[in-house]
Amino acid sequence: MPSNPVAAVMIHVAHVGQAQEWYLRAFPSAERMIAPGTGFECLRLGAVQLEIVPADEKVASGAAGSVVYWQMRDLGEAMRHFTALGATLYRGPIPIELGLGICQVKVPWGNYIGLRGPFQPAAPAE
Repeated sequence: MPSNPVAAVMIHVAHVGQAQEWYLRAFPSAERMIAPGTGFECLRLGAVQLEIVPADEKVASGAAGSVVYWQMRDLGEAMRHFTALGATLYRGPIPIELGLGICQVKVPWGNYIGLRGPFQPAAPAE
């Protein structure tokens, strides 16, 4: 496990702009950051990204809407590991910036764990 395994905290909200401003006030040491190549804006708090995103039909805002993403050495390997333990893939994998990908797995008792790491999407079938 890397020395800083938490990569990002994704926070689902109804109003992204308002929430970003609130989190900037709540965490004065946070800095605005734009992910290279995507334009995605997030907040950097030490080594952790606070990723404030719109709530949707899969993840509502509120206590059930926060997912902590754990940094993995290899996203595909991590997905295989978690599913072998009984978790099910819930969302993703989704390619993001700089050759990384993310996914969420649902653990047997209903909670969600975010996984983030180097990711090579499968080549499209011909």
